[in-house]
Amino acid sequence: MSEAENVGGGVFDVDRIRKLVELMKEHELREIDLRQDEQRIRLCRGPEGVAIQPMMAAPQPMAAPAPAAPAASAAAPSAPAKPAEDGPNIAIVKSPMVGTFYARPNPESPNFVKVGDHVEPETTICIIEAMKVFNEIPAEIRGVIVAVLVENEEPVDFGKPLFKVDTSK
Repeated sequence: MSEAENVGGGVFDVDRIRKLVELMKEHELREIDLRQDEQRIRLCRGPEGVAIQPMMAAPQPMAAPAPAAPAASAAAPSAPAKPAEDGPNIAIVKSPMVGTFYARPNPESPNFVKVGDHVEPETTICIIEAMKVFNEIPAEIRGVIVAVLVENEEPVDFGKPLFKVDTSK
């Protein structure tokens, strides 16, 4: 019997989670992602405290986007869309972690979303690379993209606004 089975819940053992939260506070860590067989637990700490996201299967790793060639950047660079006016139906999608924002899965592909696109909660809207891991970020809301607030390959902080979404459409 393995040590994980002895504690009665593997990575989901309450005592183990409490110890991980204490370690996060002690070492000022923002995120811990643990995997054991088919179990996964991700602890994220932000201004509100710690959020626990248990998952049963690890996501498939994605290939790293290749850096854009310098010649490609000389061609008409796209500026971020002009931010829409904030109103009661405008939701801000914020970065869930510190990392590098990628608007598309690879340099040859189109952006995941653009202004005017309708998104569902499960729609992937971008990738954020954190510690060599490429994390697909879902919209988590339903609506229409009205503004893209960051450039491709721009560094982002936890909580940085990425998109504005009109939830009335």
